[in-house]
Amino acid sequence: MTAVSVTSHANIFVVSINRPERRNAIDIDVVRGLQDAFARFDASDHRVAILAGAGGDFSIGSDPAVPVTELWRCMPTIGVVTKKPIITAVTGECRGSAFTLNMFADLCVADEDASFCYPEGTHGAWGGLAAGLATRVPHKIAMEILLLSQPISAQRAYEAGLVNRVVPRGTHLEAAVDMARVIATRAPLVMQSMKHFVTDHVLVQSPSEILGRTTRDLTAVRASEDSAEGKRAMAEGRAPEFHGR
Repeated sequence: MTAVSVTSHANIFVVSINRPERRNAIDIDVVRGLQDAFARFDASDHRVAILAGAGGDFSIGSDPAVPVTELWRCMPTIGVVTKKPIITAVTGECRGSAFTLNMFADLCVADEDASFCYPEGTHGAWGGLAAGLATRVPHKIAMEILLLSQPISAQRAYEAGLVNRVVPRGTHLEAAVDMARVIATRAPLVMQSMKHFVTDHVLVQSPSEILGRTTRDLTAVRASEDSAEGKRAMAEGRAPEFHGR
């Protein structure tokens, strides 16, 4: 069983964290699976992506048994680069790094059983990405969520602006698909431009977001064919032949 599964509904791309036996806890396989799935989405003709979790929870966050140090890799707008809209479909718990995943998505549909929590204040450490919450919801509400480290209901998340729609139990994915179908009928270039302007030019980036994006870009350069060619050419004492890839 793969840690992340992908299905499609016409021009809608559905990505699911697929570790229900671990309540969809995020390990390195999930991080890599999400990064790969969204890269496939970006390169495809699909117009909208939905991110969900298999079973009864969206995700309880980082797997405590196998903690991951590079969570930025699977975060929309940071490790996952696409101008296309991403919707989260949430039920059960959405906690920790999964809370941050939802925060970076463009839209969220949650069922009435969903709860949202960023409990890192009870853990003694955090990665800093959740600081971006204060650019997405009012300051006092962001600080309530971050400092109290207590769960909030789907209704409270809706009132705070973290959720777009609260739907009856178990209908979150269906409602997210309905929302995606509407977006998929809109002009794709306009949708992408709207997201790009808001994400890259309106929202203030936290220090950890900037670090994540910088690390992503430098990692791509280091992993490129040109980088390997430069090293070979230096070792062989010749002029390198670069191809921009």
